[in-house]
Amino acid sequence: MSDAERVYEDAMGVLGEGSTLDAGMSYRLLSAMLDGELGDERTTKVLAALARHDETSGELRGAAEAMREHVSGISFARPGGSVLVDTCGTGGAPKTFNVSTCAALVLAGVEGVYVAKHGNRSRTGRGSAEVLAALGVNIEADHETQARCLEEAKVCFCYAVKHHPSVKHAMNARRALDHPTIFNALGPMTNPVGADAQLIGVYKSALVEPMARALMELGATRGMVVHSEDGLDEVTLTAPTNGVRIVDGRLESVRIDPRELGLELVSIDAVRAGDVEGSARIVRSVVEGVKSAHASMVVLTCAAALWGAGVVETFEEGMGRAWDSIGTGAAEGALEGLVRISNG
Repeated sequence: MSDAERVYEDAMGVLGEGSTLDAGMSYRLLSAMLDGELGDERTTKVLAALARHDETSGELRGAAEAMREHVSGISFARPGGSVLVDTCGTGGAPKTFNVSTCAALVLAGVEGVYVAKHGNRSRTGRGSAEVLAALGVNIEADHETQARCLEEAKVCFCYAVKHHPSVKHAMNARRALDHPTIFNALGPMTNPVGADAQLIGVYKSALVEPMARALMELGATRGMVVHSEDGLDEVTLTAPTNGVRIVDGRLESVRIDPRELGLELVSIDAVRAGDVEGSARIVRSVVEGVKSAHASMVVLTCAAALWGAGVVETFEEGMGRAWDSIGTGAAEGALEGLVRISNG
């Protein structure tokens, strides 16, 4: 029996008993999977077994360590005193428009903030990759070009398939399953540039604390994991949002109520997009300064990212910085720079 077969048998035995994996076993299992040593049938069984319970911080940490060892990264020396942020979420929740993608552009217009936006295509056809392509961004840009985007436009798009080639070994298994898998959580935890701080929206509330704890155990000193009370993987205007913030080696519970920040709650229909072209139009309207519920939701998201990263002391200050990014044209300039540089 090979090492990969042994770890598979051991892990499935543990999961079959209704127990969870420790970080070490999770690491070995995901390493074998990403090395292509399990095959489609075993990989499908593993992902299905893991999905039968809520992921633990140990399972997430071990799996993320394996993913990080397999990532094809980007070298970027960020300027002193700046922060490198990512707004990648898990997906798998009811869809609005591409809030985190739009927020990435607005954040890039904030002084001292760089954004390595990690993302992928979506089963809905409206992932960050699709909407950025609709906006004119070359999502297939090579690593060197992505680094130039980050250096010159302060934002780049890290297309997941370009940075996680080993995940191809799980592709058939993921397609065979009709539900999110642990890979939905692992993507946001494996930024190819090594983001200093992250705002991660997750598709279920049970993921919030374990993911925040796993990130902290992996070395994150700042960031926030969130899930809205109406089931969105966003900081939203449609309901209060609950989260856990990482602050210098400890975790803090957070509740974000838009009404306490002077914003009105809206229906989810008010922030939906019908298709990728509609979402692209919304994103462009926000960075161009059109006031709307979409813009307010993006600004609220940016405030959460800035506060979670320690850039601002309060949400109100974060919202002000985001509105300034839009009002001064910096957000629109970030999009224009990303389009121009990514296309060479």
